[in-house]
Amino acid sequence: MAKYILGIDQGTQSTKVTIFDTFGKKIASHTEQLREIQLGDNGKAIHPDDDLWTSLKLTCNKLFEKFEGNKDDIIGAGLLSIRCCRAVMKENGELFSPVQSWMDIRLSRPYKVEDDEIAYVTTTTGYLTHRLTGETKDTRSNYVGPWPINPETLEWYADEEKYTTPKEMLFELVDPSTVLGEVTEKAAELTGIPAGIPVVSTSNDKAAEGLGAGLVNDGTVLVSLGTYITSMMLGEDYDPNPSNYFTNPGATPGEFLYESSGIRRGMSTVTWIKELLGSDIIDEAEKRGISPENYLNILADDVPAGSDGLYTVLHWLPRPSNIHERGIMLGFNGKHKGPHMFRSILEGIAMTMYNNSQAMCDELDIDLNHIVVSGGGSKGDLFMQIFADIYGVPARRNEINGAAGLGSAICAALALDVYDSREEAIKNMVNFEDEFLPNQENHELYQEINEKVYKHIPETNDELLKRSYQIINGNN
Repeated sequence: MAKYILGIDQGTQSTKVTIFDTFGKKIASHTEQLREIQLGDNGKAIHPDDDLWTSLKLTCNKLFEKFEGNKDDIIGAGLLSIRCCRAVMKENGELFSPVQSWMDIRLSRPYKVEDDEIAYVTTTTGYLTHRLTGETKDTRSNYVGPWPINPETLEWYADEEKYTTPKEMLFELVDPSTVLGEVTEKAAELTGIPAGIPVVSTSNDKAAEGLGAGLVNDGTVLVSLGTYITSMMLGEDYDPNPSNYFTNPGATPGEFLYESSGIRRGMSTVTWIKELLGSDIIDEAEKRGISPENYLNILADDVPAGSDGLYTVLHWLPRPSNIHERGIMLGFNGKHKGPHMFRSILEGIAMTMYNNSQAMCDELDIDLNHIVVSGGGSKGDLFMQIFADIYGVPARRNEINGAAGLGSAICAALALDVYDSREEAIKNMVNFEDEFLPNQENHELYQEINEKVYKHIPETNDELLKRSYQIINGNN
């Protein structure tokens, strides 16, 4: 008899819950969009009200309306939510204030207690664990940023002087693939998830995505296409002071995830250009019975590599340390139209990530020989070919492009002894779809563009953008 696992995958823009069988096959899935992040004064960015929990409840209930199987055959749920966020909770488990997004400037510094009513400070996974199980436990692998945690051992610091947050406000840390607790009767009533099933810890969302994409330590780079775009490699050693990558906790005990620099609001730029091009694109796509993104892919496929000299730098959201940064589209002339802009954005994403990936590999002294692309953008054949052409290596995608949700389910499968090891779980649950080989002529063109033009656009325009920022913001 088939057994099923819930893979909960909550990102910056949506909550997705999928029912997988133990061989990684998607049985049923439902996605609900989160409300737009509220951007406030002084760099604040919040998920409004109790949106993460509200969305999870709605998504689960909608999912079970689609599910034709027996809920009694669900053996567990892997819980994954957005990293680098902060949830401040009351004693009863409710939020004291809305969850702080990873975009919030307050996440760049340690938390200090604001009010006597605050009982706990935790991550999104810790908060949702408490909602689902009533437990004050959390995966140690989702504590990325200014927490009082040893980044190598992933234990709370023993030195009390390192705590800006009182230790009693912090949750108990557990390894990934550990049973956190069981779904309570109240949570079952609210979500439709059967009461009593185990809720399993995962990791930070990028590490879980690496697991769900089948990432192994063999020179393969995973390019993750999300609101934050990054590239990743798997490793076993912790490096406290790398120059061109970050060392993050992995999805299984004893591993680390090496993560390159990335693009903030990355795939949001694709949504931006779609909306900018207006209703004509949406209407024509609807007539053809395809998504607007697919229609834009068809149009942009006729644009030559290099977009006829139109280049895009993806600084739609500046880094906190470079608040003057802005996105750039450079090189317009009269023949450029919407499809050129769309392709230029895709090429800008791929070229930026190639430079970031290569810098990481060079520092690690690893030959980049293969890439895996995950996330919704990997559905587009044009985008996959652009990645292969720019990187100059084969680009693979898997049957499940939402790899984080599958990674969440794999963590549950490991915790529940469905599989004995990471390798066995990947072999049985991660299924390859297809591969794109680089066009050598296009690769050579992109290399020349990158070395002679694209790499130099940000630094060439940096001083002008600083002056502009000072003018627009009153020379403060």
